[in-house]
Formats: sequence, C-alpha cells, structure tokens
Amino acid sequence: MAKLEMITAMLIFGTLGIVVSAMELPSAVVAMFRAVIGSIFLVLFMIIKKIRPDKSAIKSNLIKLLLGGTALGFNWIFLFESYRYTGVAVGTLCYYMAPIFVIMLSPLILKEKLTSANILCSAVSVIGAVLISGVGTDSGANLRGVLYGLSAAMIYCFIVLINKKISGISSFEITFIQLLISAIVMIIYNLATQNLSELKLKTNTLALIIVIGIIHTGLAYLLYFSSIQKISAQSTAIFSYIDPITAILLSAVVLNEKMSLIQIIGTFLILGSALSNEFFNKRVKCNE
Repeated sequence: MAKLEMITAMLIFGTLGIVVSAMELPSAVVAMFRAVIGSIFLVLFMIIKKIRPDKSAIKSNLIKLLLGGTALGFNWIFLFESYRYTGVAVGTLCYYMAPIFVIMLSPLILKEKLTSANILCSAVSVIGAVLISGVGTDSGANLRGVLYGLSAAMIYCFIVLINKKISGISSFEITFIQLLISAIVMIIYNLATQNLSELKLKTNTLALIIVIGIIHTGLAYLLYFSSIQKISAQSTAIFSYIDPITAILLSAVVLNEKMSLIQIIGTFLILGSALSNEFFNKRVKCNE
C-alpha cells in the first residue's frame, strides 16, 4: 500500500507541468493559488485527524521555516516560467539538477564529505544539462527557460539545505508550515506586482487551479509523506524517478514536445547520474 501511495504521488507530480502549460495565468498567480488551496486542504486534513503542530518546535525553527516557505513560492514561479519558455520536458530536467546542487554545496553548508563518485556523478549531470540546453546546436532549448529551470533547482536546493537544519518537527509539519508561509508571501507578492482585479478566470482555468491546489499539492503531499514513513529511503529515491519520466513522456504525447538526439543523451546523463549517486551514497553508508 505504501509503495502504491508513493507511485501515485510521483505520477501526480509528473503531470504538474502539463496542467500548468494549459493555464493562461501568470506563473506568480498560479503559485499563489497552489499555495493557498494546498494550505487550506492540509489545514482541513489536520483538523479532521486532530494533528497539532508543536508550537515550541516551530518557534525555535521559525527563521528557517520562514526562509524555506518564502523560497518555496519563488521556486514554483521559476519552474512554471521554465515550462512556458522551454517546455515541460527540458524544464523538468533542468529542475532535476537540484540533487546535484545539493551534493555540490553540502560540503560547504552541511560539512559533508564528497566522494569521488559524488564528484563524477555531478560532472556527468552538468554535461547532461549542457546537452539538453542545446547550446551550440540548431535545436537548442530556449536559454531563458533553461536558466529559469536551473534557478528553480537552485532555490529548491536552498530549501533542502535549510530543511536539513530544522529539528524537532516532522517532514509533514515542515511542509505544511512552509506551504502556509508560501501562501502568505505569494499573496503579498502578487498584490504588489499583479493587478489581480483584471484577472479573468474562465471555467476551465478555475478547474485547473482547483486541480493543482487539491490534487498536485494537498493530496500528493499527503500520499508522499504517508509513504516515506513506511518504505526505505532507497525505494523512495528510486520511485522519485517516476516524476521526471512521467513529465517527459507526457510532454511528448500530450504537448507534442520533441527532443533532439543530443537532448535525449543529456536526459539519460542527468537521470542516470542522479540515480547512480543514490546507489553510491547508500553503499558508502552501508560500509560505514
């Protein structure tokens, strides 16, 4: 059951780009609606389940939670912009550089040691990112979209590193609190930068907003955090690849996005190096 929950969550995450691509709204507005509706969904879930966050633990980690929550909203903005400029497949792959950024920065921030395997996987992944960007080829992706995707990955890397510094709170509670903070920040940001009164929400757009908020945020997060408590970290890492693979396949089938041979090679380099790094890390931990 836990594995089915994880697979379902990853499949849902993998369809996010397709839904966002169908919405005629600014990325910041989409991020705001996602955070607000997702927060409401999780609040209702916590009320029903009578879950009460630890106020003292929240207070002691408040600065980190504020930083992570603020970053979360802007992470979505950059990711959604990447989808618009360079397509779902390339945007997703650029975003999937986040684990590599974490590896590269962990020695500086977390004081973790890099192995030769970590360095090799990181180098291969960077080569893959260069290939999918199409730099120097006629079939290159939109450079602006690539930079948006890499920026989203860097912000997500920041969130991961910040969250590793948080203690005394469950992963679910961290996500809920940061999502709530993100909703507040995104409302303020949109009020300052967007003329929300001029937004015209068509019926199909409104339906997609609800889907992103409830399905892609509230439900997917619940399934994800429910499953990671019951399955091994290695299984979680492997199942996480369902997300980008689903996004890439759907972008080809639904959006008719085509990738050149060079970009396909880059895809295998990024996903392969990230997966290999997971196995190398698990082997090192087992030998310690």
